[in-house]
Amino acid sequence: MGKIALLFAMILLPALSMAMTPEPVQSAAPVSKELKKQLLGTPVYIQIFKEERTLELYGKIGNEYRLLDTYRICNFSGGLGPKRREGDFKSPEGFYNVKLNQLKPDSRFYRAINIGFPNQYDRNQGYSGNYLMIHGDCKSIGCYAMTNAYMDEIFTYVNAALRNGQQDVSISIYPFRMTDSNMQRHRYSTYASFWQQLQPGYAYFAKYHQPPMVNVASGKYVMNSSPAPVLASPEAASHSFLALSKAE
Repeated sequence: MGKIALLFAMILLPALSMAMTPEPVQSAAPVSKELKKQLLGTPVYIQIFKEERTLELYGKIGNEYRLLDTYRICNFSGGLGPKRREGDFKSPEGFYNVKLNQLKPDSRFYRAINIGFPNQYDRNQGYSGNYLMIHGDCKSIGCYAMTNAYMDEIFTYVNAALRNGQQDVSISIYPFRMTDSNMQRHRYSTYASFWQQLQPGYAYFAKYHQPPMVNVASGKYVMNSSPAPVLASPEAASHSFLALSKAE
């Protein structure tokens, strides 16, 4: 019996180990530099991955969004998991939308994009906080900080898209690339049930190359067949440039 048990262990353990190892994720190759320049003003979409410290900027070509470039996040704070209260120093996770009046071209942290925290989901949870940004200067207390050079390029494409008629820019913020194996790796996290709400958005974009259409129902994120996005709170969406000057 001992030999049989050992044999089963030798067979099963490698399989279990492979199941617990996140499958490699091949990042899509960005478009050429020449095409990227030509796409200034096209609708854009942003994905952020905390664990990978990556911001991905996509531009619309035809009916699909193609990767324009990938940027290393210089700094964020608070580790994985959603922002819940002002002063917890965490950077948000979830689905956000940016309008033109949420851009701050003269932020004291170079340039800034207010992501619109808290959104409807956050408000339903009783989460609090203000002025959560993607900005430059490589410093963060709850924001996503980039180098000034990266921020300049991200800001330029978002600004051009909004001024060229895009109603709002969707930003999906994930704790990590939400593959099944990564979800399995984090299955015991206190945030696991929240992350299960985010994964369909990640999977939708990976399959269709379109930003996910997300709504909030019964206090949870849900995929929605209608085009209505998750909106920032009216207060967050209506901040003037003057109010945004208070940004981190």
